[in-house]
Amino acid sequence: MNIEQLNADYGIANKVKFVSGQGDFPLIEINNEYAKALISLYAGQVISFQPLDQAEDMMFFSSKAYHQEGKAMKGGVPICWPWFGPDPESKGRSSHGFVRNRLWQMREVGTTQDGATKVTMGLVDTEETRKIWDYAFDLAIAITVGSSLTIELITRNTGEQPFSITQALHTYFKVGDINQVQVLGVEDKTYIDKVDSGKQKTQTGAVTFSGECDRIYLNVPSELIIDDAAFQRKIKIKTSNSNTAIVWNPGATISANMADLGDLDYKNFVCVETANAANEVIEVAAGSEYKMVARYALEQL
Repeated sequence: MNIEQLNADYGIANKVKFVSGQGDFPLIEINNEYAKALISLYAGQVISFQPLDQAEDMMFFSSKAYHQEGKAMKGGVPICWPWFGPDPESKGRSSHGFVRNRLWQMREVGTTQDGATKVTMGLVDTEETRKIWDYAFDLAIAITVGSSLTIELITRNTGEQPFSITQALHTYFKVGDINQVQVLGVEDKTYIDKVDSGKQKTQTGAVTFSGECDRIYLNVPSELIIDDAAFQRKIKIKTSNSNTAIVWNPGATISANMADLGDLDYKNFVCVETANAANEVIEVAAGSEYKMVARYALEQL
């Protein structure tokens, strides 16, 4: 993609600028009256979001993240679609689908009534994607950067037969110290413990971290909170059309063994993912659409 052309077509003076990032991936730099943000057209992925009144970014992005075609970038908000987790049909396809390692197309940039910046990108099926997943689709992501960050993931079925999806916004939130983090809102909820052979368990109290954690929470409420004592802040997550949430932190051993993660990085992020996953499979009828939304806001303790 030509950076000059992207700036000519979509740039907004003093607010939205396109630059070339690592791996020559086009990046969108946003600086408005509320926040600054960085979005990658590769993977349609938010990399950074920091309200102007905050000392720390809301997002964690690995300094060792891959920046090459065909690889997913670790950090920010990767998009898992049209399936979350392992290939649901056991055909040997990549985990978490195929949209987090493709270049997305710009569709629109604008300013909302309250002065926030809204960026829309999209993907449509191609001959290549049909070999992986044989359906006609139009997938859009609308990202609104204001005092909060809103992400809308919109699946349109442009074909003549229904299809089913699972999906997730695999969000990496930056935290001061994982040992002082609590996730609130899933008390008494059933979860699938992927660290313990997929056993179903019931959450007691807030979620805390003392090692690897990989859980799919079922029938969750529309608001979850990350209480980050070290940074003295809360991250509020409000969702619509999502009843599943994944809570993940790799712990020390896995973090040390991941090539695209630093040995101690696990201390400084937690993934709380807005999802339709596990038994929450979404059927999208021919000619219809499904929109999953997450809004992330910071609040000082």
